[in-house]
Amino acid sequence: QVRLVESGGGLVQPGGSLRLSCAASGTDFSISTGGSMGWYRRAPGTQGEAVAGRPGGGPTMYADSVKGRFTFTTDSTKRMIYLQMNNLKPEDTAVYYCNLKKSGADPDYWGQGTQVTVSS
Repeated sequence: QVRLVESGGGLVQPGGSLRLSCAASGTDFSISTGGSMGWYRRAPGTQGEAVAGRPGGGPTMYADSVKGRFTFTTDSTKRMIYLQMNNLKPEDTAVYYCNLKKSGADPDYWGQGTQVTVSS
């Protein structure tokens, strides 16, 4: 069974950096058409938004709000998904979730979420 376990969240001052990690098990990183892997964030009272990720057969994509500040990477050998977050802003405060969808026919798998709080 696919499992995603996130870590790396915490409290950081504006302008600081964090790296989120997502350890995947029960699957490889082969993403086909309709699938994707990436990061999603949700602040209280919002529906959340996709932050960064890679669709099957496509390039990495970033939300406009984080472009140039966040970097999405994966390590297929270690089955890890990362989100390097630099120059953090208070608006980045949210619970961050790792997501994996193997294909259009497969369900979405989610991590438990990790809290990121950016505050002075």
